[in-house]
Amino acid sequence: MLVDPHTPVLVGAAAVMQRESDPAASLEPVALMREAASRAAADAGCPALLGRITSIRVPRGFWDYADPGRLLAADLGAALARTQVAEIGVLQTTLLGQAAAAIAGGDDDVVLICGAEARHRARQAKRAGVEPMMTRQAADVVPDEVLRPEREIIAEAEIEHGLVMPVAQYAVMENALRFADGQSMHEHRDAVARLWAGLSEVAAGNPDAWSRTIVPPATLAGAGPENPMLAFPYGKLHTSQWNVDQAGALLLCSVATARALGVAPDRWVFPIAVADSNHMLPVSERRALHRAPGFEIGGRAVLGHAGIGIDDVAHLELYSCFPVAVRLQARALGVDEHRALTLTGGMAFAGGPLNNFVLQAMVKATAVLRASPASRALVTAVSGMLTKQGVSLWSSAPPDRPFRFFDVTADVAAASPLVPAAPHHVGPATVASYTVIHEIDGTRRAVLLCDTPDGARAVASTRDPELTDTMEREEWCGRRIEIEPGGIRAAPRA
Repeated sequence: MLVDPHTPVLVGAAAVMQRESDPAASLEPVALMREAASRAAADAGCPALLGRITSIRVPRGFWDYADPGRLLAADLGAALARTQVAEIGVLQTTLLGQAAAAIAGGDDDVVLICGAEARHRARQAKRAGVEPMMTRQAADVVPDEVLRPEREIIAEAEIEHGLVMPVAQYAVMENALRFADGQSMHEHRDAVARLWAGLSEVAAGNPDAWSRTIVPPATLAGAGPENPMLAFPYGKLHTSQWNVDQAGALLLCSVATARALGVAPDRWVFPIAVADSNHMLPVSERRALHRAPGFEIGGRAVLGHAGIGIDDVAHLELYSCFPVAVRLQARALGVDEHRALTLTGGMAFAGGPLNNFVLQAMVKATAVLRASPASRALVTAVSGMLTKQGVSLWSSAPPDRPFRFFDVTADVAAASPLVPAAPHHVGPATVASYTVIHEIDGTRRAVLLCDTPDGARAVASTRDPELTDTMEREEWCGRRIEIEPGGIRAAPRA
């Protein structure tokens, strides 16, 4: 195989899942990472990779370790490895792109990207009334590098009206997409149910999936005990399942290192290109609530670099935190929604550990690519409320051009019209989109994004039970209302 020795290659990938009822018998997050890393080296057929690690990169999760990479370095025999923590709000594709670029540039030898969650363990411990054991680090321990987002994801007006949880923000985008498509409530409900039921079928065949139960469309279309409504039109089964104990680890190195360590070429998977957009625009300030231009631009960059089209990509894993994320990505990338859009089964069923699902997806993509010589896979990432977008292209065949890591932030910003905020607007407005949030106490609260006559965007809310009930039965996008201090009033229909 004639390949430039500096070419980055993914040689080891492994996922770990535990589902212990006894928290004392289960591993903490850093131990899950350690197990995943060891399995990734075994997957490469080369335990010696661990001692050659020069960089350990970890996406932040629901844990308090100051520097989990330092703990891993000591346990894996890579004491001199540099460590990095990517805070929440940093794209997981950023870690992949930076690692591949560092290898290609000769700045790193072997890179371990590793993440884990143990929220199921924490929940079991809480139910048992015990404190789960966790490794502690000295107060002065810090990573060699910390990646942080540049600004806040949620606007002040959104916080004021309670539009905070991801399920509510994504529900607003989902309803905007329904209105833009001209779908009726029933047509939209059934289309989303069919899409999500298809993901559950894929998860049923994935041994690493958290849930392997096929969920029929009828269950997903309803709001019964199995799928209680959280934020209209989303029920519990539409949301990412983050109460999981899952870990993923990827080992990347140069072709030269792979050859020197005797890693068999049939284990090699090549990163072709990665494109990230780090443009941050809160949902309420987006003129077009039903578009995700970052995926269109990022997809064009990576596919153009490879000289192919989306139909030349055999395998897809579109980031699946909520249905609208998958649907908007498919449209932006030019993907037929009837294609298989996931290899894992998606975050609602395969499992959605807070900040490392893309690692789980890459484990599955690696196995699929190895089993399908010369094929390609496209794996995407989302950060925030479809705030940032990442696209990565991989192949089991060596590339015919050097790896590229594209920053498409400026292009995405230019393609993302901003609407000025009108936080104190009182008076007439037109509903751009909305959701009805079902509170824990059984009450409901509607939050609406509204366009004012002068072209600004206001956020309004109401707890009026008659209005919230109507919003789940009738289309309110495009409807004229009056925003009043402390609530809204529906304007007469034209």
